[in-house]
Amino acid sequence: MKNVSSVFWYSLSICAVLVIWGVIAPTQLQAITSNVTKYISEAFGWYYLLIIMILLAFCIYLIFSRFGRIKLGKESDHPEFSLPSWFAMLFSAGMGMGLVFWTTAEPISHAFKSPPGAEAGSNEALKESLQYSFFHWGIHAWAVYGVVALALAYFKFRKDLPGLISATLIPIFGEKSMRGMPGKLIDTLAVFATVVGVASTLGFGSAQINGGLAYLFDTPQNFGMQLLILAISTVLFIASAWSGIGKGIKYLSNANMGLGFLLLIILFIVGPTLYILNMFTNTLGSYIANFFDMSFRMSPLNEQGRTWIDNWTIFYWAWWISWAPFVGIFIARISKGRTIKEFLLGVLFVPALVCFIFFAVFGVSALNLEQNGIALISNYSLETTTFGVLQNYPLGEFMSLLTIVVIAIFFITSADSATFVLGMLSTGGSINPANSVKILWGLAMSAMAAIIVYFGGTQGLQNMLIIAALPFSVVMLLMGASFYKAARHDIEKKAKRKDIEKEKYKQSS
Repeated sequence: MKNVSSVFWYSLSICAVLVIWGVIAPTQLQAITSNVTKYISEAFGWYYLLIIMILLAFCIYLIFSRFGRIKLGKESDHPEFSLPSWFAMLFSAGMGMGLVFWTTAEPISHAFKSPPGAEAGSNEALKESLQYSFFHWGIHAWAVYGVVALALAYFKFRKDLPGLISATLIPIFGEKSMRGMPGKLIDTLAVFATVVGVASTLGFGSAQINGGLAYLFDTPQNFGMQLLILAISTVLFIASAWSGIGKGIKYLSNANMGLGFLLLIILFIVGPTLYILNMFTNTLGSYIANFFDMSFRMSPLNEQGRTWIDNWTIFYWAWWISWAPFVGIFIARISKGRTIKEFLLGVLFVPALVCFIFFAVFGVSALNLEQNGIALISNYSLETTTFGVLQNYPLGEFMSLLTIVVIAIFFITSADSATFVLGMLSTGGSINPANSVKILWGLAMSAMAAIIVYFGGTQGLQNMLIIAALPFSVVMLLMGASFYKAARHDIEKKAKRKDIEKEKYKQSS
């Protein structure tokens, strides 16, 4: 195929082998990957906690350091997208449809099913439920995305290097190595993580939409219905991908943020408004006060506590790392022309705050129902938790329909963003990959998602994603070190140039 690199064929071959394995022996795939995932959680849990905090500390340091004034691009470059559009695309790519479901399901689980430390159903468990939801979806996750996106944007737009993960490591390993087999292996790892992650999400997303439609309209809840949803969504996100990043993803992201906030405002008004405000304020304080305790919590002397950390915190940290190539490349692409300080402040804090607001409104509305015995929300499946919550408030039908629309658009924007990123990685880092390449990746991801759903291999491939996060976490540390080395050299070079100019000026005067 024209313009595609060898990375395309390497990653496509690996994904094909895994899909065939998932078709022939899904139980074996799930069993093997589950054992490896369990070992990683137990043996490297401490490592995940430390690496995420190192990345976050690095981001905070850059904001307040001399590096903050560096522009992601040439000095004459200006941002391509307005701040509202930029924030909307950040949020749509970074969190997507999962947020719609976890804003109700996670607080309910932490409060009534599997609390972090307190007794299930107690007031302390309710407070901790929202606190840990803030923790898992807050600035730690966005620091992971921020470091990858920062390095990619810096080397692409300021150094004119290809938009590839391998290109960001040239200052450490040299251009020859990164253009050779080691670089291709790194880029293949990034493509693999993206394809498997998005395919799993598409398969899971089609099941979620199917669950919502079945709950609301008693539509069939089976593979045929999920395949139909997947097929319609594929046509829509391919059409969006064809129109380009400046139109399709931008317009859909803006529309979705508007609809998402409309849903949020309605539920805030018809839900337990004062309770939401009180819990949001209290939880924000608890999140800040217990920030370091949660960040380094391992519970080495409490087996039950350690199991909870493995199942939730370690899982989330590995999940965010595995999604970093996809989200990081996309964020880098839309961030040209912004200073590092502006970029990191926007990436770290704005999406995190939006997540906090969504969790406060949806999570507290869910907790309120079970706490007061109105509805047993903890008995609902993940696919129907949000719909079960909305049905117990005024305008429930309207909010449920609006939720399906929001999920569908998140579904499309996530897949659209992924086709763009995969196109970049498989065409040598082109920031405008050919439509034919994006469409091929879109079809490949949808086909993989359909096979995964049909044969029940979703969990096995999600486990593969967590496994892929371990080697990629090392790549992320190297990306941060490589960026620091190159940026420091730039600043020192600029300072020397200024000194020479001053000296020339003194001599001439």
